[in-house]
Amino acid sequence: MFYQALRPWLFRLDPETAHHLSLAGLSALAGLGPLNPLRRTLQDQPRTVMGIEFPNPVGLAAGLDKNGDCIDGMFALGFGFVEVGTVTPKPQPGNPKPRLFRLVEQQALINRLGFNNQGVDYLVERVKARRNRGVLGINIGKNLTTAVESALDDYRIGLRKAHAHADYVTVNISSPNTPGLRTLQLGEHLAELLGGLTEERARLADEQGRRAPLAVKIAPDLEPEEIGPLAEMLVSHGVDGVIATNTTLSRAGVEDNLLSAQAGGLSGRPLFEKSTAVVASLAETLQGALPIIACGGIFSAEDAKAKLRAGASLVQVYSGFIYRGPVLIEEIVRALSVG
Repeated sequence: MFYQALRPWLFRLDPETAHHLSLAGLSALAGLGPLNPLRRTLQDQPRTVMGIEFPNPVGLAAGLDKNGDCIDGMFALGFGFVEVGTVTPKPQPGNPKPRLFRLVEQQALINRLGFNNQGVDYLVERVKARRNRGVLGINIGKNLTTAVESALDDYRIGLRKAHAHADYVTVNISSPNTPGLRTLQLGEHLAELLGGLTEERARLADEQGRRAPLAVKIAPDLEPEEIGPLAEMLVSHGVDGVIATNTTLSRAGVEDNLLSAQAGGLSGRPLFEKSTAVVASLAETLQGALPIIACGGIFSAEDAKAKLRAGASLVQVYSGFIYRGPVLIEEIVRALSVG
């Protein structure tokens, strides 16, 4: 109820301004501890995925808290896991503003943020300072100025710095807002990247005495014939999970909105069917060889259940959380507790 009363005021603001104010507010409320009016303690619905026990299957997708500034604030809302980032080796400003747009009628967002973040060193310090020890993923990417041919160098840096502090690390090769990034999902580009990262992860595991699971986040815009080879390569290189999906370049479902002409990735309700189809295709190919974390268009408990029926083990929310607020987390967890 609190968020529903506040949302009209937030939606009068520029989307990126509202985003930053919301993170600052959630972070400040988290400092109140048990007095936080948004704090929720939800019934555990434990699931073991990638060798990690998640207290419930509802997570925050990467992109909302890029710098790890609001980790405790997000966990206070009842998330079973939180994924921060995407973070790059060096700080970068991202694309010129405006770069985030609400398509309210369709309950969608378009963003072309472009991995705007303060760099992996800043994020790691924020992770080290968190009080809540819930399951945390760190999502890594490459800097805009790094050529695609040299992308492995950036991902190695990200993995090296995140490994000791993350419960799992996600390799983001599917954002549509970094030129050429999505080519890393295919063929030799993918083989080289995964080979280099799993080799680096093995070295870090020996050095640190723990092995952080690796997940790969993929796009919803892959052709059906591309999903099988990609899935097989993930398995053959020892990846631990796959996140399906990132935002889409399609404008299906929002064609009549004047903002649909804006460049960037589309998320929200219009992505649901497309993303769920990718989850189902992955599940059919993988046959349980890798767990799937589903993300894309989840606005209700029934949406989450549909993702799980399609083959996912966990779900993540982003746009649905922005439109519906913390009640969405509680709604999904309660619905799953009764089957």
